[in-house]
Amino acid sequence: MISRRAFGLTAAAALVSGCVGGGRAGGAIGASGEAAAPRPVANAGWDNWVAAYRTRAGGRGIQASTLTMAFRDAGYLPDVIERDRNQAEFRRSLEDYLGIAASDERIRLGRQEYGARRALLAQIEDRYGVEGHVVTAFWGLESFYGTRRGNIPVISALSTLAYDGRRGAFFESQLDAALRILQAGDVTPGRMVGSWAGAMGHTQFIPTSYLEYAVDFTGDGRRDIWSEDPADALASTANYIRRAGWQRGLPWGMEVSLPQGFDAGLLGRGRGRSAAEWGGLGVRAAGGGGLQAGSIIRPGAAGTPAFLLTQNFNVILRYNNAESYAIGVGHLSDRIRGEGGLRASFGPDATGLDKAGRQELQRRLTARGFDTGGADGVLGPKSKAAIEAFQASRGLAVSGEASPELLALLR
Repeated sequence: MISRRAFGLTAAAALVSGCVGGGRAGGAIGASGEAAAPRPVANAGWDNWVAAYRTRAGGRGIQASTLTMAFRDAGYLPDVIERDRNQAEFRRSLEDYLGIAASDERIRLGRQEYGARRALLAQIEDRYGVEGHVVTAFWGLESFYGTRRGNIPVISALSTLAYDGRRGAFFESQLDAALRILQAGDVTPGRMVGSWAGAMGHTQFIPTSYLEYAVDFTGDGRRDIWSEDPADALASTANYIRRAGWQRGLPWGMEVSLPQGFDAGLLGRGRGRSAAEWGGLGVRAAGGGGLQAGSIIRPGAAGTPAFLLTQNFNVILRYNNAESYAIGVGHLSDRIRGEGGLRASFGPDATGLDKAGRQELQRRLTARGFDTGGADGVLGPKSKAAIEAFQASRGLAVSGEASPELLALLR
């Protein structure tokens, strides 16, 4: 199975960049509005590439009428190349990632959507065997429940990336797939929009994954993942997850508490044990209840949250092979269903502040007129700019760095 995200930003990076002012449809935090779509510019090299591509595509079964329709309003997008060239390597902690993936707003809206679409999600679960709160969590992380689906013309984006050549063969295969989607009549070129790298719809399918997994759940003759109605998109995601091996009724994992002195050599994916074996080693479910068979990871230091991961965690990784993303989907799905937050604390981060201290810092800066854009405890670019402005106003060395000393000064 080709990963749905075998290109571009991993969601672990994309989610963070979207949440703090970067930008990609999948994982963007904002609940309304998107940046204006980039405008194509004249490029003779792209024109020549398209002319040659049309011949190649025709030989692979793409009809001339489809090619004419698809490229009528398409063009070269330099902004797409810039984004592809400047994918930041984010080094967010799991705590920061979960602070975004399962923010209060994302949980609130997720519960709202889960409740409002309970009948639809129940039908999807009956057909594909993937629980509604799990499907809703994928939707929430990928497009903030459909509010950030992307607005970049897919044919322009993919042809630009294929012409650029850095990963030309991959993006040409995606362009072929996008044209087959148009040829099948599922969508028009004007409605085929998505992220800068060609991911589309409510749950951000790349074209090849669309061809393999998208379904017409509404029965209108089109697999419409772009519609305001998310039914086809949510069902398509459930179909993907089911075919990746999802086991209905099995949790993705759970937070666990480890006994003092627990052997760290037992931790790590691939070091699985039965529920009885873990119990015999003193492992307990943090929220009570029974354990599952699986492996245990502890991304942070001793005393920070640890997670027992089941086979369904590996299925989430098939959707996006990033550990933080998979934990994010699982944890958000739990919160959407009504469960509480993590019980163990992550403790102070590199700034020397724990989450409560970072939140207090943000609140105090905002109260003084230095807006941090919220008090979620995630110190992104807006918080850094607010710290810099405060430091400058007080005649301090401008570093933009949080610290216990800075918090004490604000108090």
